Amino acid sequence: DAACKNRPLDLVFIIDSSRSVRPEEFEKVKIFLSKMIDTLDVGERTTRVAVMNYASTVKVEFPLRTYFDKASMKEAVSHIEPLSAGTMTGLAIQTAMDEVFTEEMGTRPATFNIPKVVIIVTDGRPQDQVQDVAASARTAGIEIYAVGVDRADMQSLRIMASEPLDEHVFYVETYGVIEKLTSKFRETFCAATVCALGTHDCEQVCVSNDGSYLCDCYEGYTLNPDKRTCSAVDMCTPGRHECDQMCVSNNGSYVCECYEGYTLNPDKKTCSATDMCAPGRHDCAQVCLSNDGSYSCDCFEGYTLNPDKKTCSAVDMCAPGRHDCEQVCVRDDLFYTCDCYQGYTLNPDKKTCSRAITSSLVTTEESCKCEAIAALQDSVTSRLEALSTKYILF
Repeated sequence: DAACKNRPLDLVFIIDSSRSVRPEEFEKVKIFLSKMIDTLDVGERTTRVAVMNYASTVKVEFPLRTYFDKASMKEAVSHIEPLSAGTMTGLAIQTAMDEVFTEEMGTRPATFNIPKVVIIVTDGRPQDQVQDVAASARTAGIEIYAVGVDRADMQSLRIMASEPLDEHVFYVETYGVIEKLTSKFRETFCAATVCALGTHDCEQVCVSNDGSYLCDCYEGYTLNPDKRTCSAVDMCTPGRHECDQMCVSNNGSYVCECYEGYTLNPDKKTCSATDMCAPGRHDCAQVCLSNDGSYSCDCFEGYTLNPDKKTCSAVDMCAPGRHDCEQVCVRDDLFYTCDCYQGYTLNPDKKTCSRAITSSLVTTEESCKCEAIAALQDSVTSRLEALSTKYILF
């Protein structure tokens, strides 16, 4: 029950056995290795383990392909002897990449998605450059845990380890308490289930389920019948969205939009009619009439709307039926005045006409003739009156 189930790894221990590690301390390291092996789900198809021993040289004690049972591994660990010179940590990491993490030596193919993990245990400062080689290992997909003991250089541990550092760098005061890390690593490895390891075949979401896993999908997606892949849900089907007018499906989600003449409110759901008659929104030449998110054009008095329903033309106010002049209509831009035919005068109502009273124009000469004729007529009249009186008397 102490072993991690469903936790396949290709795990390599790299153990410092330089001169600074006393024999009794190295024995503590070997006990630590044995206890770690006890916690793992060891097997050909689960976790494979290799052990490397280094100082100024590097020795592969056994590769990943050698043992697939705990008893054999622990027996091999018990026979490891310290190398007792130097601390070539960079060389050890490089050797792990070149000689241990290979399919020939038992590493499983990349298509298996089995995590490659290294645990380095050291009590000193590397005597070679580890920064670049550790970076290369991490780039190659190797997860590095760095365990420092006693005089270990913490900066070097941080340079070697994978991110996040607080989960990959450990320190203990002495080899005597290194066994404390066994439970820590067990928690670390067991917490990382198949879902965390990425060894599942779920397209979107992996859900741990009693030592196994189930696939699920992100919001807006639904699990396909194969129980692995997901398809986007049409969020714009009736009842799935909250859009007031238009719903636009967007990769498993949706956004709301509005009909022409409406604008989306700040709640991103409802719409309000746009004032289409605001300056710059319409193309009416004279008058814009707003109409529930739309508009129509009209004209000022004296103008009429052209067939394009946008521009206006001046009305002929003197056209039949448009004025109230009795005789003559005279157009004046958008207005008109009335006039009369010759021989008529415009009445005070400025609309109707009356016949004019005419008088002859008399010259001076004609005036004199008239006066002479009048005088002659007066003289004749007087003579006739005298003669009439004379014959009556006689």
